[in-house]
Amino acid sequence: MAMLSFAASMAFLTLLLLLCFSSLLHVTVEAQPYRNISLGSSLSSLDNSASWISPSGEFSFGFSRIGDNLYVGVRYEKIPEKTLVWAANRDRPAPPGSTVELTNNGLLVINDANGKPFFSIGGSSGGSAITQAAMLDTGNLVLQSSPGSEFKWQSFDSPTDTILPTQTLSVDYKLYAPMSPTILSTGRDYIVMQSDGNFVSYSDISEPTYASNTDGTKGRLVFDESGKISIFQWEKNTTVEITPASRIPKPSKDFYFRGTIDNDGIFRLYNYPKGRSNSWSKSWNVIWETQDSSCEMPGICGQNGYCVGKNKGFDCLCPSGFSYADANNKVLGCNQDVPIIDCGQYNPDDYGLETIDNVNFAGGDYAVKSNIDEAGCRDWFLADCYCTLAVYSDSNCYKKRMPLRSGKVAGGSKAFVKVSLDNSSPLEGGGPSNITSNGRSNWSRFGVVKVVLFVISVTIFILIIIESIILICHRRRNVHRQEKLVGSMQPEIKLMRFSYKELEKATRNFKEKLGSGSFGTVYRGMMVFTYGQKPIAVKQLDKLMENGDKEFRTEVSVIGRTHHKNLVQLLGFCDEGSHRLLVYEYMEQGSLSSFLLGSIRPEWNTRVQIAFGIARGLMYLHEECSTQIIHCDIKPENILLDGNLIPKISDFGLAKLLRHDQTKTNTDIRGTRGYVAPEWFRKMAVTVKVDVYSYGVMLLEIICCRKTVEINMMNEPSGILVDWAYDCFVGQQLETLVEHDEDAKNDMKKVRKMVMVALWCIQEDPSLRPTMKKVTQMLEGAVDVAIPPNPSSFVSSMG
Repeated sequence: MAMLSFAASMAFLTLLLLLCFSSLLHVTVEAQPYRNISLGSSLSSLDNSASWISPSGEFSFGFSRIGDNLYVGVRYEKIPEKTLVWAANRDRPAPPGSTVELTNNGLLVINDANGKPFFSIGGSSGGSAITQAAMLDTGNLVLQSSPGSEFKWQSFDSPTDTILPTQTLSVDYKLYAPMSPTILSTGRDYIVMQSDGNFVSYSDISEPTYASNTDGTKGRLVFDESGKISIFQWEKNTTVEITPASRIPKPSKDFYFRGTIDNDGIFRLYNYPKGRSNSWSKSWNVIWETQDSSCEMPGICGQNGYCVGKNKGFDCLCPSGFSYADANNKVLGCNQDVPIIDCGQYNPDDYGLETIDNVNFAGGDYAVKSNIDEAGCRDWFLADCYCTLAVYSDSNCYKKRMPLRSGKVAGGSKAFVKVSLDNSSPLEGGGPSNITSNGRSNWSRFGVVKVVLFVISVTIFILIIIESIILICHRRRNVHRQEKLVGSMQPEIKLMRFSYKELEKATRNFKEKLGSGSFGTVYRGMMVFTYGQKPIAVKQLDKLMENGDKEFRTEVSVIGRTHHKNLVQLLGFCDEGSHRLLVYEYMEQGSLSSFLLGSIRPEWNTRVQIAFGIARGLMYLHEECSTQIIHCDIKPENILLDGNLIPKISDFGLAKLLRHDQTKTNTDIRGTRGYVAPEWFRKMAVTVKVDVYSYGVMLLEIICCRKTVEINMMNEPSGILVDWAYDCFVGQQLETLVEHDEDAKNDMKKVRKMVMVALWCIQEDPSLRPTMKKVTQMLEGAVDVAIPPNPSSFVSSMG
């Protein structure tokens, strides 16, 4: 009995010790903030279960497949979706069979299937070697030199599209929206914690779409563990709430939270119920967002597309005659298919209208007619050969310029799309449509048209044969003359030679004027090419050199041999009798001057890229094309922008064609005062440095979004831009040049560099100005920019 009592006592003591040890072990694990990931550790994309997991098991780091792409990043581990919240390689998806490794020198490296590194993360910093990594319970991936030491690198400092509780966003930190739900590449929309203390979202084609409207006190964004997002203003030691407290579910410990900017550009606060919570649906729920509707975001569906709400989300559709630029990523917009309208043979009765109810497109109106009924709007629209789409709303008819912008559902509006009666089926998914001609039913008349077409088909066939024979004979007679006219042109250029009547017809007797300048007047037209009908710009040259046939053909040959991304492409020419015309590609966005001085200030990074592109184009003209070309008239009016806002230099190679009384050796210069280099007025030798000077003046205009000379401010220090810019540079007050431009003010290092480059370009002594090659290198950071001397502005002396 004593032995039994002793055994029982020992068993009880053993059980007690085990319980104490278990409790101690539990406490030890709970106190551990992370699990170390040692150097040499690796994960393979071929092992779906391989990951580095946080101590609580709520987050993991590893490979995630989103759509067809493979990403390396941090994800929620305990929810079925395993939502990815941070991607290391969002812009470079990993190839199949890839691995990720923490190398011996402290780098997280992604290797392809052959073991070749193609992407790396983190690395040693601060003089301390990285010895380990850790996946924290906060969702933060860190690299450090020893346990408990300061983080040498952390994913929280390199956010992609999401922030997590305990994470902060310091000044200038941005979250970029993904391109689509399955393509995580950096998109066009972002939200940023600005230096003025505001949390603001931007789209690449508009003003801010959301702003927290705090009082301008500097601060940082804080996402606390309760799911609340606020701005901590350290100067006042106060906190301003961004998300209403009433929206946060209670108790907050029962939910996961994340703040994400989605592919529609809207920042949303989400929650997801944890396992022990049964009162909420098991999915991510939106509890707060910066916009109520995706379709309210400007340009959400790209050029020519329109947005419709769909299952608490949105969808992008294309009108008839348009197709998706990328059917797998509809937000990239729609491209116009081969145009159906030949203005040379245009007959309104051959076309009908697809009506898209309750849809409108913002801006882009090139003609408006008020107090008109719907039938009148249809007739007015159909009578215009060049118009592809019009909108009828509130008794007003709007003809829209291509490309179309910010299409969305708008109650009471109707969009009319022109379609051929022989090919009138709308795009699949385009929604219900009502196709009519002049507002009347066409089906009965359509049958008559078919009969008539059948009757005359034989006649047309015979006429085509006769016309072909005549055309062949005509071409043979003109082969020798054609080769003589353009014999000096390289065969691969394939410039087209147009007759004056062709261009007169294409421009509707030069009806629509786009602009005019030193070299002539430009008109819009439509021309049918082998690849379809396209808009063109026809420049009618005037005041050319007398007896300049040979000079004209020589210069056209030189222009035709220039091909660069930042030059307007020459398509063809006309030199018939006294008529001298050049045919160029049409630039949808117009001139840089209109772009800079419009009602909406262009986005800073867009302006920077425009400045870089112009510099590259000038460098090509000066140093890379077969015959050096000095432009002689660089100014914003001669820089055109295509549909993607890529800058292209126009009017290059034409300076030699002007009569002497129209050259820059005459001081009576119209429209270009302020851009002209001093040597023009001193009868000095003209070199490429005259273009460098003009570029410098224009670069300051791009930075400041204003004219080089403001007549109404001539008595003020800022009246002449180049003088004011130098004064601001010397006085270390460059912020005043970009006073109302927050993006530029947040990028003052680049502003300073660009101003310094501009000041070098406008030096009065041509020998001090850099070449355009060096200008390009300085702008791109390949060459350091020295402190420029006083340019002794010639512009101010010409005031």
